[in-house]
Amino acid sequence: MEIFKADTVEQYNRFFGFETRHPLVGIVKFDGESHVPIHRMAFGIYALFLKNTRGCKINYGKTPYDFDSETVVSFAPGQTIDVRPSDDGTTPTSTGLLLHPDFLHRTSLEKKIRRYSFFSYASNEALHLSAEECKIIQDYMDKIARELQHPIDKFSKSLIISNIEVLLNYCMRFYERQFVTREEINSDILSRFESLLHDYLDNGMAIEYGVPTVRYFADKICLSPNYFGDLVKSETGKTAQEHIQLRMAEIAKGAILDPTLNTKRIAEMLGFQHPQHFIRFFKKQTGSTPREYRLQQLGSA
Repeated sequence: MEIFKADTVEQYNRFFGFETRHPLVGIVKFDGESHVPIHRMAFGIYALFLKNTRGCKINYGKTPYDFDSETVVSFAPGQTIDVRPSDDGTTPTSTGLLLHPDFLHRTSLEKKIRRYSFFSYASNEALHLSAEECKIIQDYMDKIARELQHPIDKFSKSLIISNIEVLLNYCMRFYERQFVTREEINSDILSRFESLLHDYLDNGMAIEYGVPTVRYFADKICLSPNYFGDLVKSETGKTAQEHIQLRMAEIAKGAILDPTLNTKRIAEMLGFQHPQHFIRFFKKQTGSTPREYRLQQLGSA
């Protein structure tokens, strides 16, 4: 299937037949009557859709979206999706925000956009909304649309940016709520993470594959790194990276007190290619070098 590039708002609008009111930002509405063609689309813009009804299937890579009606799905520059009609032949009703990165230049949102990690979530991690939450998201979509209908003046950009930021903040709030309401599932994910982390460090995998990464465990659990990281932070108060480093530090503390192991060997056990990298890591975690830590522990024995 040929990949259609949506590098600009105009390109996206032209593909679906929407009017372009602004070259860098837009609101589009699928009314449930227009047929959505089968296509593969590579995004060069940010896109966030409030999907009110069923009506299409979306794949991100080989992963299908876990979504139905009343969900928010989002894409970032560099992502590619496949869209196909639903099996029952219905077409979707949805409202979408299109945002070119250039529109963010010299605005308060330019650096903040990286905080909205749901743009990087894998496609099967859609935001599932209540009816009230849908109304809130739709309201801000409508406010942006009305502003785009207004003749451009010196207030236009700041008003549009303000409404986009509030909309994204609500999405972040609702994702946090989703983490809470899926507490049982999240607990299972944390247990699997702990088990995988122990296996990785206790069974010599670090020697072969290197220092454990958040991406490795996210892949094993079939989540995107950003969603996995947010889930762990929401449930425990610590990032996934912090959990990994704490476990590595605990293993290192025990190994340092083993007279049969030298610094080079301990570094290899934890996946470090060079002992000096391990020494820097250990001092950052404990405040002491491995040698200082060993002397301290022996002195207090």
